[in-house]
Amino acid sequence: MNSSSRSANNPDATPFATLTPDSMLDALESVGLRPDGRLLALNSYENRVYQVFMEEGAPLVAKFYRAGRWSDAAILEEHCFTAELAERELPVVAPKAIAGKTLHTFGDLRFAVFPRQGGRAPEFDSGGTLAWMGRFIARIHLVGATRPFLARPRLDIRTFGEEPRDLLRCGRFLPPDLEDVYFGVVDQALDGVRQCFSRAGEYAALRLHGDCHVGNVLWLEGGGPCFVDFDDARMGPAIQDLWMLLSGSREEQSRQLSEVLSGYEDFREFDRRELLLVEALRTLRLIHYAGWLARRWDDPAFPAAFPWFDTPRYWQDRILELREQIALMDEPPLHV
Repeated sequence: MNSSSRSANNPDATPFATLTPDSMLDALESVGLRPDGRLLALNSYENRVYQVFMEEGAPLVAKFYRAGRWSDAAILEEHCFTAELAERELPVVAPKAIAGKTLHTFGDLRFAVFPRQGGRAPEFDSGGTLAWMGRFIARIHLVGATRPFLARPRLDIRTFGEEPRDLLRCGRFLPPDLEDVYFGVVDQALDGVRQCFSRAGEYAALRLHGDCHVGNVLWLEGGGPCFVDFDDARMGPAIQDLWMLLSGSREEQSRQLSEVLSGYEDFREFDRRELLLVEALRTLRLIHYAGWLARRWDDPAFPAAFPWFDTPRYWQDRILELREQIALMDEPPLHV
């Protein structure tokens, strides 16, 4: 990789430089909290998230936001959305309001504080789990459809496909002998995405969770899901919050989708034309993910966590993956 090109395209090359145990504790004390000094790092790369043990009471979770990713207005839109959901008794983890505010600053740090939520990973192959998920996602979407995000972007081909492709090309992240092949396949894949969106036609964009996969759902002790981490919330089609629940063969995914929709449509009508977008959205996610790793590669946490990104094998696998997606986008949508 060309490190000088990367730095030129990545001005925030030292994120969280001022985030230390002392600065985290000082930040929390600045809003009236009394941590006892113990911090436990939780699994997060885009932001920094810690379980904070308190002198009194249950531990809390502190989330320190990556500079330059979201504006204050965009973060507050996420907070307002989760607050709306919580007010309707939907199972989400919303930030705590402290002195009437959910977004706090300390020096150059921006942070929010959340209650700690226990739970385990959901088992989507257990009887009734996917229908349960569908019912709650439909209720989230009913709230999400009441008004739009204004500061948060829309999930579209430009932001999830073209922009990450261009970043990868300008940053010279690929081995030179794979560049032409990879970008040729990406362009072909994006043509397929455009055709899928064209066939689906206009859809009703609404506020979404945006990243509704198994890692962002906790299954509660008493039963039922709890949705966490709305950091990727944005405007988009309802199917975006459903397709990541699916896995396995085409037949297995059709069965899973039928179960999800059986619960979803108890509360909200689903536009079946959006099924034409499943493989297109999966393709965009693959392109976006590679671009996200590239954009964050100067963050020391990323080479340590994703060492395979800087290898020819990674890009060879992505080429094969996108070729498979090109074929899948030509197939009829999942049958439910």
